[in-house]
Amino acid sequence: MNPVLKGLLEDKIDFVKRMGLTAEVLERGHVELLAPAEGNQNHIGCMYAGALFTLAEIPGGALFLTSFDTRQFYPVLKAMNLDFKRPAHGDIRVCAKLSDAEIERIEAQARAHGKSAYNLDLALVDSQGQTVALSHGQYQLRKIGQ
Repeated sequence: MNPVLKGLLEDKIDFVKRMGLTAEVLERGHVELLAPAEGNQNHIGCMYAGALFTLAEIPGGALFLTSFDTRQFYPVLKAMNLDFKRPAHGDIRVCAKLSDAEIERIEAQARAHGKSAYNLDLALVDSQGQTVALSHGQYQLRKIGQ
């Protein structure tokens, strides 16, 4: 794993750093992140909704850093919905993937038209593999200078 990239994801955004989010996998088209329960509980002892939202949102930036040319493009989150399924007890993980074909489609469209829309549908899961929330993020890859 690239330690510079790992540091960017875990330390660059103060809120993410405070919540203790860690990157477990950072590869082209594949990221896996973990939000620890410790320090992220709400008033009833399960994970705070804001921490779950952050865990659902950060993979979009992580996939951008691992998959696209940061000198030519930047990502924008256009919309995000979270559907809470059950209380989130313990550490929570998320895995996000984009295929090589989808990465190439997004980049080619952004290069040709200045921007390209894409979606990320993710499941946030606990240590027993139970889904605690589902997210739907609408992203855009934009060409710098457009």
